[in-house]
Amino acid sequence: MTRKTSFYYSFLVLPSAERQAITAVFDVCRAIDDAVDLETDPVRAASALNLWREEVARVFAGTKPATPQGQALQPFVKPFHLPREQFDALIDGVGMDAAPMRFQTFEDLEPYCHRVASSVGLMCAEIFGYKDPAVLTYARELGVALQLTNILRDVGVDYRRGRLYLPLADLAACGCTEGDIRREVEQPGKGVQSPQVRAALVHHAAKARAFFARAVAVLPREDASRFVAAEIMHGIYFELLKRIEAADVDVFSQLVRVPRPAQARLALRTWWALRRGRIPQH
Repeated sequence: MTRKTSFYYSFLVLPSAERQAITAVFDVCRAIDDAVDLETDPVRAASALNLWREEVARVFAGTKPATPQGQALQPFVKPFHLPREQFDALIDGVGMDAAPMRFQTFEDLEPYCHRVASSVGLMCAEIFGYKDPAVLTYARELGVALQLTNILRDVGVDYRRGRLYLPLADLAACGCTEGDIRREVEQPGKGVQSPQVRAALVHHAAKARAFFARAVAVLPREDASRFVAAEIMHGIYFELLKRIEAADVDVFSQLVRVPRPAQARLALRTWWALRRGRIPQH
């Protein structure tokens, strides 16, 4: 895990064994994601995902994994009770990206978010440990919030790759069409040119905010300190959402980011708040 990932600072606060386990989990998740993101041929991408299905099966069966990532993950499966079904769910979700599709409604998009993001949160929950199973709901809601923020940030980047994750019904409710999105991508100017596109992006940002709030509402206080790494991710991604909103949701002419020094400050502030027994106010 390097400084190039937004998760870097959240992992620094973990005890050694947990940090090694989380790193192994994320390395496998990243390899699964790259099997599609770095492959332009849908057939080859599907084949690569099938190889990862076989690798996950080997990891959990106790037979020798074929990849360095699988070999690094296997020692942590039993000690941390890692849930195989969430690795399978991740592969299913990433597989949906192999052949770019459109989501008609938010109800269609949410299961995708659970598979590609909440699944990882549920893996991490077992590593962090917990007393109240409500933290699993927290992991699901936070996963959706993080993914919705990713979707908003990457609207332009994704559309150039043939992907559009904004639900078509949400676009229509704002008077926006896919053609409007395409024109913003093809002619990025100073800010979003179409009021309809801006309305659709603001609407999507509000949904991300709602899921962040839902995650905060269900995080049990008795387990909050165990989830400091997750709350650091929460803080960094919520800051990203705020910066996108402050940029008037212009996600076409720029890729909005949270600079490393700001990430480090957020990590420290979150760690200190939880150390003092307070839920961070992001």
